[in-house]
Amino acid sequence: MSHSIEHKQHQIATTMQLAPVIPVVIIEDARLAVPMARALVAGGIPAIEITLRTPAALDAIRAVANEVEGAVVGVGTVLSGKDLDAALAAGARFAVSPGVSPGLLDAADQHELPLLPGVATAGEAMTLLERGYRHLKFFPAVPAGGAKLVGAWASPLPQIRFCPTGGISLSSAPDFLALPNVACVGGSWLTPADRLAAQDWAAIELLAREAAALRA
Repeated sequence: MSHSIEHKQHQIATTMQLAPVIPVVIIEDARLAVPMARALVAGGIPAIEITLRTPAALDAIRAVANEVEGAVVGVGTVLSGKDLDAALAAGARFAVSPGVSPGLLDAADQHELPLLPGVATAGEAMTLLERGYRHLKFFPAVPAGGAKLVGAWASPLPQIRFCPTGGISLSSAPDFLALPNVACVGGSWLTPADRLAAQDWAAIELLAREAAALRA
């Protein structure tokens, strides 16, 4: 079954506009997912990317999708069509990849789960633009060239909106968000491993409030 790239790109655009930051979450214990997501949503951060870097990830996505009102849960570190299938079955609403491969793009064309694919160069961005993608993740943002690089793409590639992710902090996020071609940023600073382990939901809600306030 084919699903329109235009429709899926609109879904991604809507997700990117929910808040200035999409938290990138590495979760080791699925039991912490629901209170964590509730803290993020309470702080004004509804779109949450849970990465497939731990065995707990799919259970965490399923729990958030089923139990957290207001959350828009997505899956990160998607590498294949199999990952897209598993994420959709768990209730994910969007998918994010660190880069792209022909196999992943072919699978995404036929999949109903919207994909936010990662790029690190102008050539990769052009290749995805040819396939109908106008909303991309810029990864790894800081090591690849930071705000200066993504800002330089605004003039030659004005159709594309980016979500820079990788090495961004609360203090550096405004440099990216000020750019005309940046819709939001991704960041792991909202859910630090020590705060998750301590189940310090008040601290995570405060981090979310600070991040939500970044939108001018």
